[in-house]
Amino acid sequence: MHRKISLLTLAAALPAAAQTVAEADAFVAASEKELLAFSTSRQQVDWINETYITDDTNAIAALFATRESEMRVRQAKEAAKFTKVAGLSDETRRKLETLRGGITSPAPTTPGAAAELAKLGTKIKAIYGAGRGTLDGKPISGSDIEAEMGTVRDPAKLKEMWLSWHDNVGAPMRDDYVRMIDLTNKGARELGFKDAGSMWRARYDMPPEDFARLVDRLWPDVKPLYDELHCFTRARLNETYGDAVQPATGPIRADLLGNMWAQEWGNIYDVVAPKGAGDIGYDTSALLAAKKYDALKMVKAGEGFFSSLGFAPMPETFWQRSQFAKPADREVICHPSAWDLDNVEDLRIKMCIKVNGDDFVTIHHELGHNYCQRAYNKQDYLFRDGANDGFHEAIGDTIALSITPDYLLRIGLLDPARVPPADKDTGLLLRQAMDKVAFLPFGLLIDKWRWGVFAGQIDDRSYQAAWDALRLQYQGVAPPVDRDESAFNPGAKFHVLASVPYTRYFLARILQFQFYKAACDQAGWTGPLHRCSFFDNKDVGAKFEAMLEMGASKPWPDALEAFTGERDISGKAMIAYFEPLMSWLKEQNAARTCGW
Repeated sequence: MHRKISLLTLAAALPAAAQTVAEADAFVAASEKELLAFSTSRQQVDWINETYITDDTNAIAALFATRESEMRVRQAKEAAKFTKVAGLSDETRRKLETLRGGITSPAPTTPGAAAELAKLGTKIKAIYGAGRGTLDGKPISGSDIEAEMGTVRDPAKLKEMWLSWHDNVGAPMRDDYVRMIDLTNKGARELGFKDAGSMWRARYDMPPEDFARLVDRLWPDVKPLYDELHCFTRARLNETYGDAVQPATGPIRADLLGNMWAQEWGNIYDVVAPKGAGDIGYDTSALLAAKKYDALKMVKAGEGFFSSLGFAPMPETFWQRSQFAKPADREVICHPSAWDLDNVEDLRIKMCIKVNGDDFVTIHHELGHNYCQRAYNKQDYLFRDGANDGFHEAIGDTIALSITPDYLLRIGLLDPARVPPADKDTGLLLRQAMDKVAFLPFGLLIDKWRWGVFAGQIDDRSYQAAWDALRLQYQGVAPPVDRDESAFNPGAKFHVLASVPYTRYFLARILQFQFYKAACDQAGWTGPLHRCSFFDNKDVGAKFEAMLEMGASKPWPDALEAFTGERDISGKAMIAYFEPLMSWLKEQNAARTCGW
């Protein structure tokens, strides 16, 4: 029987025409134009939503998240078609890889999936933003409970706050989170990745498996320092609270460490400080209060550090549009963040600033993001980012390491007579380690857990058990009471529910010391590394800005080499910084049973 074959049918049966270099370049240019045009509106919508949480702003944010997801997935699938084209320029190939793998939460292309994923993400962020714990049986907001966890010393009250926050905020979003993981994984697989964890790890200029090995290589470099700090801190908590609250062996009770997530321990320095060697001579929170600092003055001080390095001051719109304090009339997300709404000059920070030393450091960190964003704003859109996400996080932290007694003296916060002498260095280093070193295993385990979830090694029937096991393995901490699978402690951490990759913070904790040592070397510093401040050094500032201006246009080893002369991330600078403390901790722990 004779049958007619239409031209369309014949065309469909033929092999697809090979993609060309010109077509790849044109696709990249069109994608960048589309992304840039959409970006400002999306950022504006998200800003309004996070600083004015209502059902309406949630709905609008979900709508824009849906549109972005659909656009990014479409571009990613198209980009994958060009990755094997011969003769592509390094620039085009780099942009194609960014388009293909640069989505944090890719939705699958099944009808309605992008809208569902966006609504789920918006919903659980709103739960977090409006979340409440309790203290003495009374409701307390997220930002206030964080502050109270750092100052309250009654273990019963600490336990109440810890449990109420994790139960009221984390547990209710468990089912939604399971669905988010399923959708995100399906989207990542459509783009050619094994799972979303593999997709996240593919962003570091190396295969995902190599990046996982890099992280595992860095941890043993710094773990011995953490182990000594853990041993000393547990002993001091045991002396303070007794065996019934904190045993002398085993893990540390998580709610005793001055932070809702036990990720940084500096708030309990007054408990842990050794007798006779712990007084550092000043307290930054007290200095800020004595000099009548408010939120605005704290931000001005942070800006002043960057200005001293030669960076241009923040634009006037920064001061008009940023959120520095928690509004009294509405719900907001207080979690600190830095924003660049128009990818050029509309820079802002969003915080609920409290006048204390922690927020003083956080301000320097968030401003680091803003100065980084402005430095690379002349790059093509897809290169307007840090060399990798760890770089972005490390910039402000490098500046914050320079918040030394000398810096506080020079800005008028610390009186000359109160500058601590060299015999206070043990206290200075211990206080610093309780934030910087204590954070390391937490920065590692968040994504260890998520990578396992994405890969199916941790299923939704064991979320809590796997979380507790990793916390025990890496941090040596345990919840104040046993947790079963009705709990969902990971959801009580903003970055988990907001799908923010977290290994960046682990990398940043190590990179910042590498950057800091390089800056101190450039400044000609010859004293103890931990006493160095490169405040007001224009040469360091110029070299710093040159690295930031590269954005993501080159592989991160090129950017690292441009500032430090080294191409590998290394924990050596961090170990050098804390070397005097390490020796002291070993002496203190000599007769103790360490480990857990």
